[in-house]
Amino acid sequence: MPSPSWKGLISFGLVSIPIRLYPAARPSRINLHQLHSVCKTRLRQPLYCPHCERIVDRKEVVKGYEEEDGTYVVVEPEEIKKIAPESSRVMDILSFAKQSEIDPLFFDSSYFVVAEEEGRKAYQLLLKTLEDTKRVGISKVTLHQREYTAFLRPYDHGLALHTMYFANEIREAPGYGKTDNIKLRPQEIKLAEQLVSTLSEEFHLEKYHDEFQERLKLLIEAKRKGKEVAAEPRPQRAPVIDMMAALKKSLETTGTRHKKPARAASALHRRFAHRAAS
Repeated sequence: MPSPSWKGLISFGLVSIPIRLYPAARPSRINLHQLHSVCKTRLRQPLYCPHCERIVDRKEVVKGYEEEDGTYVVVEPEEIKKIAPESSRVMDILSFAKQSEIDPLFFDSSYFVVAEEEGRKAYQLLLKTLEDTKRVGISKVTLHQREYTAFLRPYDHGLALHTMYFANEIREAPGYGKTDNIKLRPQEIKLAEQLVSTLSEEFHLEKYHDEFQERLKLLIEAKRKGKEVAAEPRPQRAPVIDMMAALKKSLETTGTRHKKPARAASALHRRFAHRAAS
């Protein structure tokens, strides 16, 4: 049973809902560690103090803010607790907004909101109201000594919470969004829309998987058996020069290939496994 990341109350007008937050998703990856190439011993990152010239125990670690002159303002854990905002215990819903107004770019981490036994009816009321109105609750919550603005929204018969990036955290990329002096012909737009239509289908999360992680597992298994794995051939992609010709060719070849994506992935998986075993 996973431990909750946060316990407290959702404040909905004069209604309080005792809840717990659980991480909704975590990466599932094979972790490759850094080893010493000579003896194959795992390398570690010690807490080393260059001033005292020794390894420091974790109980000696405190937090500090660095000043411009290189000195630090030391902040003790108890001092941080004293200034913790109300949102460290109560998640006030500040307002409601249409789901369509919130871009996924603003989403940070995701959590499942689970009601305590005494709050199940109020939880269900809030869930039903958000579903019927197609609204998202905007709240404040403090997690890991940081206050977040968060979105509460219906998901799979329950409430999900997404912490939000603030406006100053959304980065800029050079040249992003610039469309100067680029003109699209109607024929190009029509063919591109036809290609999108051909590739369109209902979204199913379980259809998608991490092929690299699967290949990495097979590679590790092959290495255990002392075998080598041949490199997977990669198709050469030529730069697009004639947009119309590229779109037409894509339409010609995509339909058949798109109808059997799962089989193609399975075939790739079997081919890689066969190479690892042979």
